[in-house]
Amino acid sequence: MKKSRGRTGRKRRRKHLKSFMDGVNCSHKLEYIKLKKWLKERGFEDSNLRPAEFWETGRGLMTTKALQAGDLIISLPEKCLLTTGTVLRSCLGGHIEKWKPPVSPLLALCTFLIAEKHAGEKSPWKPYLDVLPKAYTCPACLEPDVINLLPKPLKKKAQEQKMMIQELFKSSKAFFSSLQPLFAENTGTIFNFSALQWAWCTINTRTIYMKHPHRECFSLEPDVYALAPYLDLLNHSPKVQVKAGFNEQTRSYEIWTNSQCKKYQEVLICYGPHDNQRLLLEYGFVAMDNPHSSVYVSPDTLLKYFSPLDKQRKAKVSILKDHDFLDRATFGIQLGSAANNSVFFNHLGSSACWRRILLGDVTSARNEQQALGTAAKICQFLIEETQHVLLQISQLKKDKENLKTHLALVEMLRSEDLKILQKSAEILCNLNLAT
Repeated sequence: MKKSRGRTGRKRRRKHLKSFMDGVNCSHKLEYIKLKKWLKERGFEDSNLRPAEFWETGRGLMTTKALQAGDLIISLPEKCLLTTGTVLRSCLGGHIEKWKPPVSPLLALCTFLIAEKHAGEKSPWKPYLDVLPKAYTCPACLEPDVINLLPKPLKKKAQEQKMMIQELFKSSKAFFSSLQPLFAENTGTIFNFSALQWAWCTINTRTIYMKHPHRECFSLEPDVYALAPYLDLLNHSPKVQVKAGFNEQTRSYEIWTNSQCKKYQEVLICYGPHDNQRLLLEYGFVAMDNPHSSVYVSPDTLLKYFSPLDKQRKAKVSILKDHDFLDRATFGIQLGSAANNSVFFNHLGSSACWRRILLGDVTSARNEQQALGTAAKICQFLIEETQHVLLQISQLKKDKENLKTHLALVEMLRSEDLKILQKSAEILCNLNLAT
């Protein structure tokens, strides 16, 4: 009898572990029950998708039936979408229409999110606001200590992102003050920097692309945003293909799958063929084994390996700048054949030869061998730099408990970079031997 119970216990444990790997259904949680009820009132038909927690991706949606290529994943009615139209129909509309110079569609949406969050129970959008993340992991939200650990090209973009939100906040203060008649509290405490940062990250990480006609009350920036409750729980995978867009006939935003998905597995969509640096910058996450990923070589690292004795150094740098190669030099898994790596293969030839090569001409064996050698040196330098940063992260994780989540994210990015660089070094070595 005991033996039998032991086997049953093991089987139950295995079943529990398997269900967690597939995804733990969360549709019984109160916030999701309220969200589904709220969506149903706006015409959303209950689909085969259920909110769940997944081991690798965290919160997402699982399917209760197997999906085949060509199946409709989700159809979200227009009434469920949050757009600038929603904002103009709210009490903010009149103030936005009067304000000069016109606000951007992005600022209008940010203002709406902050106002609705502040309204709490009184907000008709509360069921959606309750399931939005309380904090984000975009570089704009990272501490300076963590930003310093990012690869140079991404660090620069992260600092620019942070500065852009600060500038938006600074330039919007007068507009926020104009909304005072709508609020009992001081608008300065409601529309503070952290509230704007949260709203900006919500829009930047979660909106779907949906083009709207230009309205005079908005600035000339493209009005292409729509927040899509429930649909925005779908996570990204670079390995799947989907077709998405607003269907004018059904007046719904629809996503169709081009891939298969087994019953009770996570339904994944593709946000685009983005590398890990772009994913972290725009969405605040990193994809493991991302086929689109590459390691960027910063211009100063690239130039460091140009011989100062080379009489044509200036001409070569000029050619690189003219063809926008200084910011596009990368190491990728397909290093040997990737077009944007041609800069490495030819940087020791004559400038006239370089101009032909950058435009697609064939190089000489001697030039190629010299370029391979330099590419190998740059690759080795980046491997050592990445390993050094990974050691720093390991130490900081012990010392700074409050930064653990953000440090783990940068650690994942750097670990994925290291895999690419080590593979690139191996490819370069084989190419060098072959040459």
